[in-house]
Amino acid sequence: MDFPSIFIYLAPIVAVWAGFAFVRFTKPTDTGRIKLLLAFSGAFLLALTFFELLPEVYEGHDPKTIALYILGGILLQIFLEFFSKGAEHGHMHINLKENRFPLLLFLSLSVHALVEGVPIHGNNSILYGIIIHKVPIAIVLSIFLLNSKMKLGTILLFMAAFSLMTPLGSFVSAQSEWMESHGHLLTSLAIGVFFHISTIILFESAQGHAFNLRKLLVIILGIGIAYFV
Repeated sequence: MDFPSIFIYLAPIVAVWAGFAFVRFTKPTDTGRIKLLLAFSGAFLLALTFFELLPEVYEGHDPKTIALYILGGILLQIFLEFFSKGAEHGHMHINLKENRFPLLLFLSLSVHALVEGVPIHGNNSILYGIIIHKVPIAIVLSIFLLNSKMKLGTILLFMAAFSLMTPLGSFVSAQSEWMESHGHLLTSLAIGVFFHISTIILFESAQGHAFNLRKLLVIILGIGIAYFV
């Protein structure tokens, strides 16, 4: 399915602000449901990566080169998490100074968001996965920022800039002539990033057998829906 370009660029922005607005106006306290949403988004994104992106990058290209870039994406995400402390998959373990813009957190999340925007230009199906991934991440990030001592203006600036990064990655990907012949390499890098964050979300430990069962059902649901997208 082909989407208008404006939708491709606006959808990730709306997803971030939807997550922020949900936290700002409802002040959620049930973290269990947020974890289930994270599990669904991780399964959905991982399944779309297998169904859509992997066949695309391996077709007509050197398998070892593709594998090398995928592994590079995994290592890139591990490196970014030294600064983001796991914000990309729903964990926040950073101490923010009052009224200070969290530059390292912003830069690490921005690089992650730029990379994940690359494959959207060539594969519209992955846009669904990015949107569903961004909503729970934006919720977790918003809860953390709004509970910090940062001013609301600083938080809004952070969210506004962060929301633009994925569309920027898609725009650069669409406009670059280099991408016509080498875009599969950056897509492979994005696959590695998706692999890392998705598997962390799916295989992190959960408390309580009841939640484990619900989590399994949500994961199966995410994979099943991705199959039919």
